[in-house]
This record gives sequence, C-alpha cells and structure tokens, in this order.
Amino acid sequence: MAGRGGFGGGMMPQPGIILLREGTDTSQGKGQLISNIGACQVIADAVRTTLGPRGMDKLIIDQRGQATISNDGATIVSLLDIVHPAARTLVDIAKSQDAEVGDGTTSVVLLAAEMMRQCKPFIEDNVHPQIIIRAFRTATSLALEKIKEMAVGIPKDDKERLRQLLEKCAATTLSSKLVARQKDFFSKLVVDAVLLLDDLLPLKMIGIKKVQGGALEDSVLVAGVAFKKSFSYAGFEMQPKSYEAPKIALLNVELELKKEKENAEVRIDNVKEYQAIVDAEWEILYDKLRKIEASGAKIVLSKLPIGDVATQWFADRDIFCAGRVAEDDLDRTAKACGGQVQTSVNNLSDNVLGTCEHFQEKQVGGERYNFFNGCPKAKTCTILLRGGAEQFIEETQRSLHDAIMIVRRAIKNDSVVAGGGAIEMALSKYLRDHSRTVSGKQQLIIAAYAKALEIIPRQLCDNAGFDATNILNKLRQRHAAGPCWYGVDIRSEDISDNYESAVWEPSIVKINALTAAAEASCMILSVDETVTAEKSQIAGAQAQMGGHPGMMRGRGRPM
Repeated sequence: MAGRGGFGGGMMPQPGIILLREGTDTSQGKGQLISNIGACQVIADAVRTTLGPRGMDKLIIDQRGQATISNDGATIVSLLDIVHPAARTLVDIAKSQDAEVGDGTTSVVLLAAEMMRQCKPFIEDNVHPQIIIRAFRTATSLALEKIKEMAVGIPKDDKERLRQLLEKCAATTLSSKLVARQKDFFSKLVVDAVLLLDDLLPLKMIGIKKVQGGALEDSVLVAGVAFKKSFSYAGFEMQPKSYEAPKIALLNVELELKKEKENAEVRIDNVKEYQAIVDAEWEILYDKLRKIEASGAKIVLSKLPIGDVATQWFADRDIFCAGRVAEDDLDRTAKACGGQVQTSVNNLSDNVLGTCEHFQEKQVGGERYNFFNGCPKAKTCTILLRGGAEQFIEETQRSLHDAIMIVRRAIKNDSVVAGGGAIEMALSKYLRDHSRTVSGKQQLIIAAYAKALEIIPRQLCDNAGFDATNILNKLRQRHAAGPCWYGVDIRSEDISDNYESAVWEPSIVKINALTAAAEASCMILSVDETVTAEKSQIAGAQAQMGGHPGMMRGRGRPM
C-alpha cells in the first residue's frame, strides 16, 4: 500500500506542458459550437423585424450621438458594434450581399441564422458537424439548380416590356423601405437613371445629391452632371448663369494670391523693390487668368480655391467659375464632358477642355446647383433628392441605392423569380421531396435545411401581424399541388400568385443570398475551438475607453 499517495513504484511525476501564454482563454467542443450559434441568433433577432413591406425601422445612435434611421439589414449590422467573432461572420455576409446585389441583406442574415438554429438539435445529439456541412452543401447545390430552372427570362428585345419588368423589380425592392408610399414614383426614376447609362452600367456615373426641403415627389432626375455650387467670393453674381455649348476647363490649380508664411523674410533696400515684389505676385496670378481666357473656356472648375480677384476678373469677361469643387464631382464632369483635369494652365488646348450642350446654374431649395446637360463623352445622370428631415433623406438615398443595384443586376443577369416568400416555399417543397429519396442522417439534415427556408415567408407574416402558421399551411398545400409562384400577399392577409401580382426579384439576389448564408453556416459549424489571447493592460484600458491599441486618447465610451 506504501507509495500510493506519493510517487511510489519508482514513477517520476509528469510535468504539465504549457503551450499558451498564461491568461489565454480556450473554449472548445459542443459547447463552443452552440455558443456561436446562439451569438448568430442574437444578430438575426436584431434585424428580424425589418423584413418585408410591413417591417419596422431601427433607430441607431452611435458614440458621437449621430442618429440613423434604417431598415436596411447591412446598414444596421454595420452600425452595431459587434465584437463576437462568429457573429461578425453574419455582418460580413450582409455587407457582401449589399455590395454584390444591393438587396436581400436582411434575408441572408435570417437564412444563415435559421439554418444554424435548425441544425442545433443535431449538434446536441452528437451528429458530427462535417456530416451537417456536407448535407448543407448538397442542399444548396440542389436549390441553386432549381432557382435557375424556375427563373423567368427577361426579354431584352422588347424595350417597353423590359422597362415595365425593371420597374416592377425596383418597386418590389422599394416596397420594404421607408419610401414605400412613393415606390411608383421612385421606381420610374430609378429605371430612367439606369437606362441613361452605357452598356457597362457603371454605378459611379449615377450621382445622388441631397437637398433638404420640399416633398419627396419634388425629387428630379437630371440627364447629365449636377452638383452644389461651392463657396464663392463677391463678384460671382455678375457672372453669366447659362451657356450653350461652352468649353469647360477642369483645373487642380489655386487661383488666388498666396499668403506669405509667417516666418517668411524678404530683405529690400527701398520702396521700389517692395513694389516690384508685390507686382510680381499679382502678375503671376494675372498670367494664369489670361492663359485661361486665351484657351476659350467659358466655364472654369477647380478643385482648389478661386479667390475674389480671379472671380471678379472672370465676371468682367463673362466667364463662369467655381472653386473647391468636390473631387468626385470634378471626376464625373471630366468623364461626362470629355475634359482632363489639369494641374497647370500652360497647355489648355481644345483636346483637354470639356464641353456640353447646355450649362445652367439655378436654385434648388436653399442651394445653388450647377447643371451640365447633353454631355457628349459618357452617359451619366444625377438624382436630386428632396425631403424634410436629414435622417429621412439619408434613408431615401440608401433605398434608392438598393433599387439601382437591383435594376442593374436584373439587366445584367436577365432572369427574375417571384418574391414574397414564393421562391423559398417552392425550394422548401422541392428539397423536402428530395430528402425522402436520401437515406441516413442526410435525409433529416436536408429536411431541416428545407424547413429553414420557410423563415422568409414566416417572418413576412409575423412582421405584418398575420397568423404565420395558417398562411404557411395554405402555402404548403398550394405548393404540394404542383409547381407555382404562390407566396404571402401582404395586402389581403392571404396567399396569392406573386408572379401574377408582379412581385419580382432578380434571381441573382436569391442565388447570392442562399450561397452566402450556406457558406457562413458551414464556416461557423466547422469551428470547434476558439483561442483568445489575453489583452494587455494598456490595450484593455484603451478598449474600455473606446480606443485601439496605439491610440493615446479614447473616444469617450462610458466605462
């Protein structure tokens, strides 16, 4: 019996092997997986109520006190200060969905979270995550093939029908936004804007300018470039405000007298020498102005300031000028009017000057705007948004961005599917039927994937105050009778053929959403251990103050 309590029997004690720094936190196994799934559910709950035409808006106030009102999923999750690494995956897929297709950001978060929620019982029953991942990938591949098979092509040869279809796609997107009441007005405006572009449909050639005041219906589409007149010195009132076919000089040159530095020193012997220095400064400026006039340019735009002397000089010669023009506005004008931005006035020949059919400066609300119409080189347009509160105009801009992206994708990918939960119910029924032909655990997991797709019509019903169970039972019955486009009808609190009701979405939206949601789910399910290094005391203190390591001052977040 001797030696049992000690190191008897000649055995030496085994030293503990330390691999990680002291204070490092590790968590692994089933508990870690379930914790990650729970974190993703919290993100989904934050955006769940924003889905659909009857979705609610969120008011988010950041650390600087700036308020944002939005029901756009990508905007909401990006404004939330999420630190959980698994939950950040859902933020990333919402942002990628927004960048790729512009809409469906809330849907992709809900789908990913619901897929993980449906597979949670399997994790708890010790089903290996790789079996679930394999089944999810199989189900996603089948669903994408089914979407492509069901999608209805867009006829590009019939211009009138194409336009109507694009307007319906834009209206479907806008119906869930803050501007849903004006969706008919804005859907026409958005389609007009996109059709004004060239074949590549560059997003940068659509400018959106916000002007406070007036009603939303006062918003206008300008077939050309428009931007707010920048700061002007005295004398600009005397400049002409309208030109026909003018030459346009685009400069990155400062046209004002340079102020001497405080420590500058000039030694002179008499007053005449001082006068010569002053005259030389003026002569440098006037030489620049004479060269601009000699080029024949009637409109001068500069990224840098144009001073009061230059403004008055141009006004005396019937030349319009604007300084401190924003870089993106100047670049868009250069692309549209055909000019090149010059850093010197020495070689202002016709091949570097732009032109347009008509230029006009006029009042819009409380601001002066410069309009360039009939731009020859590139097809471009500008949307002038009107409205009351600043937050309302900001949300309108985000809504129009989503609608523009959807119309561009519809033109590029030329196929649509019915929205309102119709395509999700069709896919759910198809995958449920397919699961019965598969044996083993895969059957149960594919059936769970099919059930997860029903989160979209279910949430649409919940957000509208409908009886979701009753509506879903009707939809299952209708889809079981054969292929159809039946989905949730928000207006009648029932189901309807959403393709006939013109609730259309580009098929690429659903393809991208399903792919991203499945990828995110599989990635989170494949993580079985999280290793978190201990934060240093300095980094921890700065993090509490809202700063980052290396910053000496925090952003004032409460301790």
